[in-house]
Amino acid sequence: MTERVLRAFLTEDGRLHTIPSKHAKLLVVLDHLAQSFEPGQRYREAEVNEILQRFHPDHAALRRYLVENDFLAREEGVYWRSGGTVEV
Repeated sequence: MTERVLRAFLTEDGRLHTIPSKHAKLLVVLDHLAQSFEPGQRYREAEVNEILQRFHPDHAALRRYLVENDFLAREEGVYWRSGGTVEV
């Protein structure tokens, strides 16, 4: 299911052409986006925005969804990866 969902929402160059409205599909896309953040590394909001801007112009919505769904955590304007699939 993961690959099918990603193929449906990502362009050939890896950009997100639509943010999924169905929560299950959104979670698949958010997990994919979370892979752009290194576990254990801290990011300023501007850095998070810059990374997410590569995927979709509405980086603020993506950032909010990542935090709301526990893929990123935030404290005092600093973000870090708190969830998502981890390659071993």
